[in-house]
Amino acid sequence: MSTASTYPHWLFDGSPIPDPLGHGERAVQFLRALKHPASTAPKQALQLAEWQERIVRRIYGPVDEDGERLVREVFLMIPRGNRKTSLAAALSILHLLGPQRLPGGQIIFAAADRKQSSIGFREAANIVREDRHLIRATKIYDPTNAPKTIKSLRDGSTLEAASSDGKAMHGTTPSFVLVDEIHAWRSAGRELWEALQSGMAKRPGGLTVIATTAGRGREGLAAERYNYARKIALGEIDNPSFLPIIFEPEKGVDWLNETLWHKVNPGLSLGFHDLKKLRTDAKEAVDNPAKRYEFQQYNLNIWHGNSRDPLFNFDTYDARQFEDDETDLEALPCYLGVDYAQSGDLAAVVAAWRFDDGQIAIKPWFIVAGGGLQEREKNEGRPYQRWIDEGHLTASDGPVIPQKDVQDLIREICARHNVEQIAYDPWHFRVAAMELLGEGLPMIEMRQGPATMGPAAGDLVRAVNGRQIRHNGNPVLRDNFAGVAAVAGDTGNIRMTKADPKHGHIDGAVTSAMAVSRALAGESNKSNYTGEDAEIFTF
Repeated sequence: MSTASTYPHWLFDGSPIPDPLGHGERAVQFLRALKHPASTAPKQALQLAEWQERIVRRIYGPVDEDGERLVREVFLMIPRGNRKTSLAAALSILHLLGPQRLPGGQIIFAAADRKQSSIGFREAANIVREDRHLIRATKIYDPTNAPKTIKSLRDGSTLEAASSDGKAMHGTTPSFVLVDEIHAWRSAGRELWEALQSGMAKRPGGLTVIATTAGRGREGLAAERYNYARKIALGEIDNPSFLPIIFEPEKGVDWLNETLWHKVNPGLSLGFHDLKKLRTDAKEAVDNPAKRYEFQQYNLNIWHGNSRDPLFNFDTYDARQFEDDETDLEALPCYLGVDYAQSGDLAAVVAAWRFDDGQIAIKPWFIVAGGGLQEREKNEGRPYQRWIDEGHLTASDGPVIPQKDVQDLIREICARHNVEQIAYDPWHFRVAAMELLGEGLPMIEMRQGPATMGPAAGDLVRAVNGRQIRHNGNPVLRDNFAGVAAVAGDTGNIRMTKADPKHGHIDGAVTSAMAVSRALAGESNKSNYTGEDAEIFTF
């Protein structure tokens, strides 16, 4: 049975690449005339592997009906060690001084921070320094604490290093942009991306090359470009101006198979990597989950939708998505987890229904403060408005989530379902919980210390990994789970922390653990929490 693949087989099958105007051939010949300080070829000539040469020909050869370059954006996702930075640096010289140059062109190396952007810049600068003709044609500015620039003395074109934490790119009109390691860009990187792309629209013939290894998570700029590239590679979207080059394994392939290593690392057979070191790392990764995710991400180019220290097996979680009709759940015992947040986090309520066969269905509700949502969306890299439009998230009025909104949500759920326990985090919610308790709702105070949440997190992990949990695929909950960095303590208890302390949210993961642990704990304790004898239990 054939499996859909994003793999760029065209790089190795010898198929013809259109080049009606000879731009691809001229680009290859120019790059081959460059020198590289690490080259072992005669006269230190820049070495292009056959697959690298075909990438160049595929970018610059095909043209549209107006005779202009067809490709405007390239998404090159390849594991570490395959010399993508060297290729990208050479392409920048092609646009600065070669046949792709434009008068007054702006070539920009954009990366997660100054250090990363400096790597590509210095690679390009070193190529220039190896050739006396290029040295005479340029001026290199490489200060420690100021913008790094290579200026063409022929036509004033510049190559500049920029970082995704800067805002200086507004007003630029780039002709070539290298986006380096986009998976490492933080939330502020979207502003730089938008500034560069809007600037590129001001002049014809611009080209963006994203050169990156695989990343993590399902939301944010990097995931958006990756998912779009995959859809084009799979033939789900037709966009000839976008060139996806994705070296990733097909789903279900044994990651320990060295044939796979060679397939996704085209430089491995050429000596770009240390095969013995890969074998050593893989051996350690077998028994070390964190090392395994690291090895798969950086060496095999597998994009994981979770943090580096995942809470549970996400393949198992994702496979357990079902569309349960809520009316079918009304007769089942229901347990709620509640985490109230005023403005900084999300308010989350998760319901867990226990089936007779031990299966547990979970469903979340989320509330976000509506005030300043657009700015928050940009800062955090989360598609809040899309989630709201799709019904996965509710926005409250103003900058703070009113407690009444959470109370009303709890009342609504209790009116429809057989709710036996409502476990809540007392932080800023104890008074509201007392009001609900006074109405006869079975409120249980569940403090967020390790003695309480450690066992609860363990219950959730075992239930998910044991295929006991089913869910409706809510993307906000999936994002919250993916944002958890799980830390195992000396006692074996699991502590859930944010993988991204500044911009991540794990409220849904916490409330899921609360709800699932209560669903697993009791047969039915309804009589303990009704009537005049109702009381708050502290764990």
